[in-house]
Amino acid sequence: MKSGLRKICASSMVCALSMSATSAFAVDTLAKIQKTGTLVIGHRVSSQPISYVVNGHPVGYAIDICNDVASEIKKELHMPNLHVVYKAVSPTERIPMLRSGQIDMECGTSTHSVIRDREVKFSTNYYMAEIRMAVKSTSHVREFDDLDNKTVVTTAGVIADKYLNRTVRGHDLTIHKIYGRDHGESFALLAAGKADAFVGADSTLAGLIATSGHPRDYKIVGTALSVDPYAIMLPNHDVKMKAIADKVIVGLWRSGKMDQLYKKWFLSPIPPRNIALNMELNKANKVLRMRPTDAGN
Repeated sequence: MKSGLRKICASSMVCALSMSATSAFAVDTLAKIQKTGTLVIGHRVSSQPISYVVNGHPVGYAIDICNDVASEIKKELHMPNLHVVYKAVSPTERIPMLRSGQIDMECGTSTHSVIRDREVKFSTNYYMAEIRMAVKSTSHVREFDDLDNKTVVTTAGVIADKYLNRTVRGHDLTIHKIYGRDHGESFALLAAGKADAFVGADSTLAGLIATSGHPRDYKIVGTALSVDPYAIMLPNHDVKMKAIADKVIVGLWRSGKMDQLYKKWFLSPIPPRNIALNMELNKANKVLRMRPTDAGN
């Protein structure tokens, strides 16, 4: 009898500890938003055509998606007049700002990686990016092996740098790396001739080239180093926010509205120069469209 009682007590203690741990990790961003009356959304400033700024206002593929998420949050909280604020973030700032509560979610070009899963949560993916490189049209660089003894720029805090490092080691290359604080600065270093190549996501490279004023001066080359899933970055352990974001994004995929957004931002003229990127849907995005997932890499 005593032995059975001990087992029951031990089991109860384990359950209590488990519930206590779960409670300790739980995050309720919706409660914070309801209390403050404000939803703060992080965005990028030069990640064309996904998340960037035109005339002081954030625009892009991810911004349109997050506007739909914001509308769903208003419905969930029964707060039609909820104040939505957009706050610019850099690649190095975005995770610390999300973890500290300065922003409630981030809508940009954040790759869902399993390493980042330790710090933040991600929604269902909305884009699959190929990591390639932009060079001057006159450049003889065609593949990553051609970067030996060249200067290469990447943006500080982005995952493309990891893939570049892996390629350099695997191909025994010698390169000089420099970093831009954001994509705009990285592209400016390429444009100024201070870098021979800019390694980054295909969408970002194409967007920067299209809006540069001299799109014929650049080209995107190289076999993709990786195909990365982009998703809304959310506070870690916040299942409610993830449920809302997932509902919206899966709905966009299944309704065909995501295809309309893709056409708007990747196949049609975009601000500020009204130039079209003409980026056809790649194979990975076609698979994502058929089978929406929140899987990282």
